[in-house]
Amino acid sequence: MKPIQSADWFLQPGAPEADATTRLHDGGELRVVFLAPRMARVTWQPPGGFREPRTWAIAPRGEADAPWQGRERESLEGFSRPQVKPQGNHGLATERLGVTLQGGGQAPVRLVWRDLQRDQVVLADRETSAYLHEARTGIVRHCLVRDPQEHYYGLGDKTGALNLHGRRLRCLGQDSIGYDPQHGDPLYKHWPFVLMRTTGGIWVGVYYDTLAACTFDLGCEHDNYHGLFRSLDVDDGDLDYYVMVGDTPAEVVAQFVGLIGGTHLPPRWTLGYAQTAMGLADAPDAQDQLARFIEQCQQHQMPISAFHYGSGYSSRGKQRYVFTWNTSKFPDPQGLNAKFAAAGMKLVANLKPCLLDDHPSYAALAQAKAFIAHAQSGEPVVEPYWDGQGSHLDFTQPQAVQWWQTQLRQQILEKGIQIGWNDNNEYAIGADDAHSAGWGEPLPMHRSRPLHALLMTRATYEAQRAFFATSADAADYGFTITRAGPPGIQRYAQTWSGDNTTSWASLKWNIRTGLQMGLSGLFNVGHDVGGFFGPLPDPELFLRWVQACALNPRMVMNSWKAGNVSNLPWMHPTVTDAVRAALGLRYQLLPYLWQCFEASHREACPIIRPTFFNFPQDAQCFHDCDDFMLGPDLLVAPVVDAGARTRRVYLPQLPAGGQWFDFETRTAYAAGQSHTVEAPLARLPLFARQGARIPLSAPRAGQLARHDDPVVETRCFD
Repeated sequence: MKPIQSADWFLQPGAPEADATTRLHDGGELRVVFLAPRMARVTWQPPGGFREPRTWAIAPRGEADAPWQGRERESLEGFSRPQVKPQGNHGLATERLGVTLQGGGQAPVRLVWRDLQRDQVVLADRETSAYLHEARTGIVRHCLVRDPQEHYYGLGDKTGALNLHGRRLRCLGQDSIGYDPQHGDPLYKHWPFVLMRTTGGIWVGVYYDTLAACTFDLGCEHDNYHGLFRSLDVDDGDLDYYVMVGDTPAEVVAQFVGLIGGTHLPPRWTLGYAQTAMGLADAPDAQDQLARFIEQCQQHQMPISAFHYGSGYSSRGKQRYVFTWNTSKFPDPQGLNAKFAAAGMKLVANLKPCLLDDHPSYAALAQAKAFIAHAQSGEPVVEPYWDGQGSHLDFTQPQAVQWWQTQLRQQILEKGIQIGWNDNNEYAIGADDAHSAGWGEPLPMHRSRPLHALLMTRATYEAQRAFFATSADAADYGFTITRAGPPGIQRYAQTWSGDNTTSWASLKWNIRTGLQMGLSGLFNVGHDVGGFFGPLPDPELFLRWVQACALNPRMVMNSWKAGNVSNLPWMHPTVTDAVRAALGLRYQLLPYLWQCFEASHREACPIIRPTFFNFPQDAQCFHDCDDFMLGPDLLVAPVVDAGARTRRVYLPQLPAGGQWFDFETRTAYAAGQSHTVEAPLARLPLFARQGARIPLSAPRAGQLARHDDPVVETRCFD
């Protein structure tokens, strides 16, 4: 692997064209540009130009969405360039962020970033060699100095403890059914954003804008010749990264989310509880079973806002045929959908981007060149998919997008289903020569794999918006769901931690994965309640899982179990009342939860957060734990251990000697201390900080709870 060396730096200070550039010995160019007082960008352009000349992630807040064809990588449109001044002989600085430019001649290129307000180095390239390229594989590497006391977070849906220091993790996007909830990697998202807390308590974000697979070494590798370092390897893509600083994690996360286009505000009904059950839709008498499900919700008095059709509506045996209906199982889908609507449930339909080779539309789409294809022959790539052989749609082909949106309208929306759910969209295509059309500029799959999940999600979102544009309740349909994707999906969609396994370990570690997504800029998140894969949960595990997820942004009970059995709220009669109570708590708190969603959209802040997000000055909050904050005022302490009936919880320090209060009993607890609290099986420990004002709703007389129930009380904790 060859280090990159350069000639001397060329500085061009002064607004608005403030930057520094150095010509590299191989003919390439390294450029530093300031985009805001606390944000800068570094690009390493190879001699032949960028390998990834377009980006779909960057959409500075306030600008239009990124073009379907992508934004030119060199573009600086949408950024209010700050005043930048020279700093010493080889440096540039805004009022807050400064960079020293080192290297030249035979010395390796190196950048050192400093927070000028606190006069501290916050990020530094490795002295021995920071930028390297391997001609044989195309890998580009960026190496940074590592301090053992630094904390690292982010990278999307990562497993295990929140602090990722010491781990080696891959950003790829992979169908990871049954993954290890503590150690498994990679999962479904391609999310190359690292949030760092320095030893001085400053927060730094680094986003690497690439669609190529990349590997982050956050302290695994050690080399005697280089000291302590961390690194990023990009697999034959570009090194184009953004540096941002802040005093708190909130400041950095907000900058990152603003960079990638903000986050959507979903319809309020999506905050309610939803059910998915593959076993019901897969059954030979699926329509009858789903009709019985509607009746059982009423019988058991379970509040529910939506039903998510699994892909069983399109199945023949084990195979799935997107945008088709199996009329032997669903003789009257519109009639069934009308029953769901009459019961107050919105509907969501599972969609898959791969067509089996005997799909009724396959031949026409192959002729239209609408599939991912082999570069040389132009023929569709055909690979195993859902117990058959199939080809993936190419969402960089206009004809594929048009077909998708037409079928969504005709087979889903016109049949009384409101929302598409983009699933199985990791595009794990194995053919070496597979490529996307790229709107006339072909993209190899290893540089466009996550892109298709993003564009699939966007195609679904925009088609729904167009279909319901003239509806009186058009705002109810600005929403979709995706399992996979890169930065940008948060502009359109909710997501989740994928196909988890039923176990106490999954319950515990999924909490961290959800919080990690929040720290990464994915706010509308959750988990499959009760576990998607594996055995049925026993009553205790099932109830604890319902309680833990009751106050997550997304609450969907989704499962695929042997024998077509499903996780259902009434599956264990001994805990059904407690399950109903946990759902009731969610609906009671829905006005507060909605406030959290509005703040998430407006201020780019997570809805669920680690306690250190709200209390970054409290060192105790950085210890790994099972607790999390819901918005600014509520601390949730789910029980994640079998047989536990008490819970040890640390309540963070509050200003001016404030206290915490048990949400239910209003018992006061001292802040800045650990407490052992009662946690009987039917109870979720929940605490409010002093000064909190929590709006609460209640169902209308004689009705089950709904997402739009009126606020009847504001509970004050003083």
